[in-house]
Amino acid sequence: MTWRDTLPAVRGKLLRDEPLAPFTWFRVGGTAEALFIPADPEDLADFLKALDPSVPVTVLGVGSNVIVRDGGVEGVVIRLAGRPFAGITTEGDRITAGAGALDAMVAKASAKAGLAGLEFYAGIPGTIGGALTMNAGCYGAETKDVLVSAWGLTRAAERVDYALSDFGYTYRHSQAPADILWIEAVYRGTPDDPAAVAARISEITARRETTQPIREKTGGSTFKNPPGHSSWKLVDDAGWRGKPHGGAKFSELHSNFMINFDDASAADIEGLGEAVRADVLAKAGVQLEWEIKRIGRAG
Repeated sequence: MTWRDTLPAVRGKLLRDEPLAPFTWFRVGGTAEALFIPADPEDLADFLKALDPSVPVTVLGVGSNVIVRDGGVEGVVIRLAGRPFAGITTEGDRITAGAGALDAMVAKASAKAGLAGLEFYAGIPGTIGGALTMNAGCYGAETKDVLVSAWGLTRAAERVDYALSDFGYTYRHSQAPADILWIEAVYRGTPDDPAAVAARISEITARRETTQPIREKTGGSTFKNPPGHSSWKLVDDAGWRGKPHGGAKFSELHSNFMINFDDASAADIEGLGEAVRADVLAKAGVQLEWEIKRIGRAG
């Protein structure tokens, strides 16, 4: 008998050996030993309390900025989906969003409420949980610029409340413990004309359409921008724009975006990233740092 034979009862969905490729934008990767989609935060808390503490837990959002390796993910993968985790409400200058809410939907809700400052979320293809974890940002703005507070659960199902200052945010990084499962965040917007906010969101959306391969099997920005450099230019200068590596390549449209263009494996995609990192280091003397999260075991 293994831990999978004694998993706690849940009200949500609990699946064993579930393929994870359909849950990721790259459409690659192996299975989860167990995949849990909780019904609501209480269901999640009860599950965590009853789960063997030695079992690894991994949170997966919409899979827009992640490579699931071909050997799958050990332990339990938790996906926060559905209304209890994706609700968005506004009151005064505050916007409250569940960790499973899409960043772009939060931007749209802020426009409808006549609140400026969150327009940049329209350019980020992930969820609020991921945004909290990595201080997500684009077009000159970051999560830390608008976040007020957030709360989540520890691996032991204890509630933790964080003010903005508790996160210790820096560029694409938070000092909050990595094992916190974020449930909800509160943002502060600046009152503005709803039409003006909506127009700025439209500009961001149009810019993404023309400069990023958003209709491909991609994973968003591959590398963080090193100080004083643009990752796309380093990749481009090293000759990797459009150059195949197995079934993967860096997009001709934006050379900091990898795409699965020909039935790539996760190993193809991660291997491409590592090959480029080594080449850029050799040619430009700059160490590229992954922005895409890589999880699981090699195949």
